[in-house]
Amino acid sequence: MVDRLANSEANSKRIGVVEGCFGAAGQPLAIPGRVLIGEGVLTKLCRKKPKARQFFLFNDILVYGNIMIQKKKYNKQHIIPLESVTIDKVPDEGDLRNGWLIKTPTKSFAVYAATATEKSEWMNHIGKCVEDLLQKSGKAPSGEHAAVWVPDSEATVCMRCQKVKFTPVSRRHHCRKCGFVVCGPCSEKKHLLPSQSSKPVRVCEFCFVQLAAEGAAAACSDSLGRLGSKFHNMSDEDDDEDDSSD
Repeated sequence: MVDRLANSEANSKRIGVVEGCFGAAGQPLAIPGRVLIGEGVLTKLCRKKPKARQFFLFNDILVYGNIMIQKKKYNKQHIIPLESVTIDKVPDEGDLRNGWLIKTPTKSFAVYAATATEKSEWMNHIGKCVEDLLQKSGKAPSGEHAAVWVPDSEATVCMRCQKVKFTPVSRRHHCRKCGFVVCGPCSEKKHLLPSQSSKPVRVCEFCFVQLAAEGAAAACSDSLGRLGSKFHNMSDEDDDEDDSSD
């Protein structure tokens, strides 16, 4: 079905409409072979509170944006390559029902559909698109993903020290490694997370110590590997010298 629609006039028109809704601020979406699979409004669990967002599923990317005028105008376009996406179910909790996680190396978040049927359809279509892409490219599923941020409303005190209460003065911060809501003193450090940013990002003290230890272990392993290679090469040279003297 996707192959049949790829170069159809109807598909081109549908993609053109989406581009028009995002306007000049949005990126062009029409490329050869790209098909618009479906679209709809999902509730995205944002840092402050759940918010309605318009989502568009293509056969190779997932696009979403803020709703300015329903079916007419959207802004703050986000484009997620499906090759890097993994999805997981989320248990129902209070008013937040029919949800799942969209996880990528750069950003992960929860979304919620209006009904269980809609949730199932979204997850099935996303899963099928990811499977088809990986099959065509020969790549393995992404094993790394960014942490899902804990919403501000779920933490009245720092999730690390369990002491500092959040107030207008004592602000909330998010660790980019674990997604916890933490206080300023517990998140003074920064560490490079290449999949998320080219610059060091805020991490909590706990994650910083873990990341530093992992970095030291990796450096030590690399150093030992080079040292072993050096001794191996020296041994080869010695063997050559012994052979030549015979």
